[in-house]
Amino acid sequence: MKQDGVDLETSLGYLLKEASSVLRAAMEEVLRPLGMSVTHYSCLELLAQRPGLSNSELARGAFVTRQSMNVLLQNLEREGYVTRPAAAPVGKALPTRLTPRGRRSLEKATAAVRSVEVRMLAGMTQTEQSAAFRSLRSMIDALREGKDGNDGA
Repeated sequence: MKQDGVDLETSLGYLLKEASSVLRAAMEEVLRPLGMSVTHYSCLELLAQRPGLSNSELARGAFVTRQSMNVLLQNLEREGYVTRPAAAPVGKALPTRLTPRGRRSLEKATAAVRSVEVRMLAGMTQTEQSAAFRSLRSMIDALREGKDGNDGA
């Protein structure tokens, strides 16, 4: 019987989802001994690279809801990893910054996450890695721009 639908053996989308899932599991495995989740790490990494991000900006960057990020930020603030002003300097957004404790924690987590990425790319040449990066970036850009592959014909 012919089955309609996506062939999971040849679907690039399915393969990307599997890669994402395996990558996340590997990251969780190396972050767990440090008392972190992938979202926790992502939040700290975003703040190190873009100090002062708001809850909404952090949520978008870490691929979680604003509510989830708000709970995480409250915990990180209580544990001394980040600081936020009591009142918003402008508008409603409370800009968040890493504390020295947050930076020290991030250094360990970054090394752990980097080891996962090195393991993931170990079987690829630099040329293959560059090509994979360009291909993935192109796919992301195409989907964000709403391209559907039609040339108007």
